[in-house]
Amino acid sequence: MSAKSFIFFGASGAGKGTQAKLLLEHLKQADQERGVVYVETGAEFRQFMENDNFTSGCVKKVLAEGGLLPEFLPIWIWTSALIRGFTGNENIVFDGICRRIPEAPVVDGALDFYNFKDRYVVYIKVSKEWALKRLLERGRYDDNEEDIRARLDWYEQNVVPVVDIFRKNDKYKFIQVNGEQSIEDVQKEILKEIV
Repeated sequence: MSAKSFIFFGASGAGKGTQAKLLLEHLKQADQERGVVYVETGAEFRQFMENDNFTSGCVKKVLAEGGLLPEFLPIWIWTSALIRGFTGNENIVFDGICRRIPEAPVVDGALDFYNFKDRYVVYIKVSKEWALKRLLERGRYDDNEEDIRARLDWYEQNVVPVVDIFRKNDKYKFIQVNGEQSIEDVQKEILKEIV
């Protein structure tokens, strides 16, 4: 069995992170000969911002002002995590990468470089209203309706076109899952497709 790579996409509130972690655990059990590299861009950024250097200060300033980081930073974050963690034998689960069009060929090039044949894109699709309701229910300090709607609009404008790039790329098995069901049912749908 060759190593597999998985790229998760989903709007805020779709359960993308939850499903990526569940798949991570499944892969550890199902393929014990091979490890799993889990690349979670958000966690990598949070860890990076604990540093006291010029770039981390710039990142903090841009994010505090609600700005958008240039593409080179998320690419550098996830490629660094991949270079540190991947030894050539593991499955890879990507969570939170490739959120703008210029990033798509970089991901594709990395998987070409590492000679991945089994590539999956998992798209957890939910409606905007469903995501809004779910995010408001979780009650995080930054989850007010206006900010959530702005994040969901940004996702539709920027990330959905990236999802379409992967949908049309025949190197990837594209799995679209209805995210508006229980966590267990979403997981079952995903596992059914990754034979």
